[in-house]
Amino acid sequence: MAGAGLDGVSAITGRSLFVRLEPLHATPAFHLDNGLSTYLVAFGGLLLVSVLLDDLAARVRVPGILMVLLLGLLINNQVDVSSTRELTLLSLDHAQQITQSSLVLVLFFGGLTTNWSEVRGVIRPAARLATIGVLITAALITAVGIGFDLARGGAALTQIVPRNLFIGAMVASTDASAVLALLRPLQGRLPQPLMDLIECESGFNDPMAVVLAGLALALVGGEGVGAGVLVTDLVRQFLLGILIGFLGGSLTVQLLGTRMGLNQASMLPVVSLALLMVLSGGTSLLGGSPLLAAYVAGLVLGNSDSLDQAVLEKAHSSYAKMAELLLFLCMGLVVAPQDVVYAAGMALLLFLVMQLVRLVMVHLLLWRTPFSPGERIFVCWAGLRGAVPIALAINAWSSGVSWGVLMPPLALAVVLYGLFIQGFALVPLARRMNLTLPDPGADPSSAA
Repeated sequence: MAGAGLDGVSAITGRSLFVRLEPLHATPAFHLDNGLSTYLVAFGGLLLVSVLLDDLAARVRVPGILMVLLLGLLINNQVDVSSTRELTLLSLDHAQQITQSSLVLVLFFGGLTTNWSEVRGVIRPAARLATIGVLITAALITAVGIGFDLARGGAALTQIVPRNLFIGAMVASTDASAVLALLRPLQGRLPQPLMDLIECESGFNDPMAVVLAGLALALVGGEGVGAGVLVTDLVRQFLLGILIGFLGGSLTVQLLGTRMGLNQASMLPVVSLALLMVLSGGTSLLGGSPLLAAYVAGLVLGNSDSLDQAVLEKAHSSYAKMAELLLFLCMGLVVAPQDVVYAAGMALLLFLVMQLVRLVMVHLLLWRTPFSPGERIFVCWAGLRGAVPIALAINAWSSGVSWGVLMPPLALAVVLYGLFIQGFALVPLARRMNLTLPDPGADPSSAA
């Protein structure tokens, strides 16, 4: 009977039922085109290789971000999808969006891990280094750059000042994650106040560098705009970022405190990440600084007694690590290796000026503090640059300013110099300055 029914349908329609079903089986309901498939395979594979390189770097005591940077530089950004079409893995606009999102995650985690009770003893010197120190660093580097440009001649002062101010702001912030990764062999053997100072300074100085860099870019686009408008815009970004970050963080703490079902290991990372997305996007729409809002919200959540800080920090450490790997990978992809080679000479000069400026700044601001001269020298040498300069450089490139295209190779070269020259000398310098404490796991007889 079933066979007769099928024969009847075939007789009525005049065509075989299996012929009608064949196109349905031949064409899937959902498929990916070659471009999207290539993106998924390429970035999934590159991110996996970056994680493996970061793990390998931890074993051989090499900065993981250095290996990820080199990976991005070695990968060709142009992929042949077919014989007639070439696909760019990462465009400049996409790189700018990824770096901004990554920087939000990194700054949020920096605020989240800043424990006021633990770093209370170094708050004042760290705050001086992160605020006055950033201003001094940016001002001195700007002055040196203006002097070089005026000596060469050929450029107007209205172009020289914003460019050099941006360069000074771009390299004014430090990266504690790179320093702590390099100091893993001495984990637990360095004075805790010294480590708190380095980590606290790095967490505080990122927003200040971002604000100064934004001021430099505003000066470039501020032709015909009064200084009062620029200052007002800068103050609005600063105040709105702090206000929205504080209010958003406080409301989230209250929400999680009253709804205990959300304050669980499975829900807390999701809620905090959703908060971060709403805060950063909303602050940007209102004209504030999303990076400052993310950092302040992290401070509020990280110092709340009603939240499970271990779960929160563990989840966002993974987010921040992924963001940092993506940021350095994107930088390596969009910057051509030959551009880094061309910028090597200027970057070396900038690196030497940076070190001299930081030496003066740290000794000046830590003059009447309990930190010894050896500890001050170590703080000077521990000022490695990392994610923030790279993100700011890509932001300048995508802004369309005439000198923006020069910033990513310059920032990348400066970061590479720091990782190679400063990074590998940190552990020997700590031992030479007699800053290391005895290893509690070592055998006293073998040490003798």
